[in-house]
Amino acid sequence: MTIQEIRAFNRFYTNLIGALNYSKHLYTPYTLTESRLLYELAHAPGTDAAELRAELSLDAGYLSRMLTKFEREGLVERGPSERDARRQRITLTQQGRGTAALLDERAQEAVGTLLDRVEPDKRSRLAEALRTAREILSDDETAADGRRGTVRRDGPVLREPVPGDLGWIVQRHGAVYTAEYGWDIAFEGSVARIVADYAEDHDERLERVWIAELDGRPVGSIMCVRDETPDTARLRLLLVEPEARGHGLGGQLVQAVVDFARNAGYREVVLWTNDILTAARKIYMRAGFTLVAENPHHSYGADLVGQDWRLPLVDESVAGSDS
Repeated sequence: MTIQEIRAFNRFYTNLIGALNYSKHLYTPYTLTESRLLYELAHAPGTDAAELRAELSLDAGYLSRMLTKFEREGLVERGPSERDARRQRITLTQQGRGTAALLDERAQEAVGTLLDRVEPDKRSRLAEALRTAREILSDDETAADGRRGTVRRDGPVLREPVPGDLGWIVQRHGAVYTAEYGWDIAFEGSVARIVADYAEDHDERLERVWIAELDGRPVGSIMCVRDETPDTARLRLLLVEPEARGHGLGGQLVQAVVDFARNAGYREVVLWTNDILTAARKIYMRAGFTLVAENPHHSYGADLVGQDWRLPLVDESVAGSDS
């Protein structure tokens, strides 16, 4: 019975996502396997061919043919590995990074379209069911044919954004806050303006964006930008996807901003949030932020209470003295 259920689900899901239809897959000229290869190259810069072959359980000849195709199209470059000259190092070109970002964006849109058909109160059940299936099927044992038959289970990591990530921040803020709080599209527009301002003009010495990644996929974000007040950094756009909560990612993201701001020479970090975001407020308090002001307002289709929080980065009693 279990075998038949798994096979039935495989047939259902591959048809659902269009995996069997070459021309339909994300509306690009790339097959599912080629898209996955581009994804791996985008998220693991400097990977060598042997690692790719092991990670994706691909035949060496098949992988070589795909890489040759990508090289011919200007998507990848090949050279000797820095760790082992006998191995071949594979990196994406600028064109390749753009192609990988487009594929990732379309994959996000495709999954978003699927989720639009699922009632909000059922999405957590779906995420839990998928997570359970991955955990059960991801035992670190060798498959019968001698190849590794595991699903990669990386710990959470923070990284700099790659092309497509800033758009992901906007899209996921809009989707998550609508699902959890019922906020309207004006919130997504507000996030889009913040992201656009950063993308168009920012000083990397003083401003930074982090993407939280779990199992090779983005699951969270945060931003540190200059505030209008001199020597002040502003924390913005903290987000952790519902299925990634419980790993301490929110605390890691906030701490990344605090550490960066301190090293950049800021004297304090400030942020603005709303009182209904209780989980986020607990993270801020644990990081040492204190509430300094509250103001009711009507935004995003809801009556809210905005809050200003502040974290000094220098000893104010010492900083304010003449000694």
